[in-house]
Amino acid sequence: MVPEDYSAAEVDKYKAELSAALDIGVEILKNGGTSLDAVEQVVRYLEDCPLFNAGRGAVFTNDGKNELDAAIMEGSELKAGAVAGVGDIKNPVSAARMVMEKSPHVLMIGKGASLFALQNGAEIVDSSYFYTERSWQSLKRALERDKKMGTVGCVALDLNGNLAAATSTGGMTNKRYGRVGDVPIIGAGTYANNSTCAVSATGHGEFFIRYTVAHDISALMEYKCLNLDKAVDIVIHDKLMKVEGGGGVIAVDRMGNVQISFNTLGMFRAFAKPNGERGIAIFK
Repeated sequence: MVPEDYSAAEVDKYKAELSAALDIGVEILKNGGTSLDAVEQVVRYLEDCPLFNAGRGAVFTNDGKNELDAAIMEGSELKAGAVAGVGDIKNPVSAARMVMEKSPHVLMIGKGASLFALQNGAEIVDSSYFYTERSWQSLKRALERDKKMGTVGCVALDLNGNLAAATSTGGMTNKRYGRVGDVPIIGAGTYANNSTCAVSATGHGEFFIRYTVAHDISALMEYKCLNLDKAVDIVIHDKLMKVEGGGGVIAVDRMGNVQISFNTLGMFRAFAKPNGERGIAIFK
């Protein structure tokens, strides 16, 4: 993503949606809600917004379908849930939470995930729900040129000291062969551990899987006693840059320190701290 691709009006619209999503999480946490509820509800809002490549705005695969992935994890007991390759669940992040809380499993895929979600009360929609002209045109451009990626995510620390992370995506435009990226892979695109941090990632998923990015940040903090800033810097600006793995993360540690880092030209991002400090940005 480059600044030239977005008009001033488009930038304002994205920032407004990021601010609205941020307000949801802030309100939940301010009122004593759990970090798990906060990350789920923020990501649900972003899934419902057609501007982002998740849920409603998910990009199309090579054969003109939508295949959505999502994951959620809480840091107190390291419980996690994820779904991958689903095309009829309105809010995949909530289905991921169902997998975590209502099954003995971590990851469900495809039709089985949809059936499980339906049986547990998830809203199922017709595939036409995910059609947006923006995503359709993105597929047409990708068939001519390159592929586009995108993800939405949220991390949070609640008043009880519990961390949580949630991530959702439509994957790569023009993807084929049932490709699954890093988002539903616990430890790659999503991770939370009360001893260290919560991380949600976006970028070229294959690199984030191979380098277990989200868990690697946590491991550097746990085993090398690095702070969050240093751990994120090593993984995003050293390890990934060396292999040209583009992307970034949002992260928060057990002390409430926030770190947002990326090695690309931009990343949609927003944060809020207990002291009232807020930030919303797109480009460097």
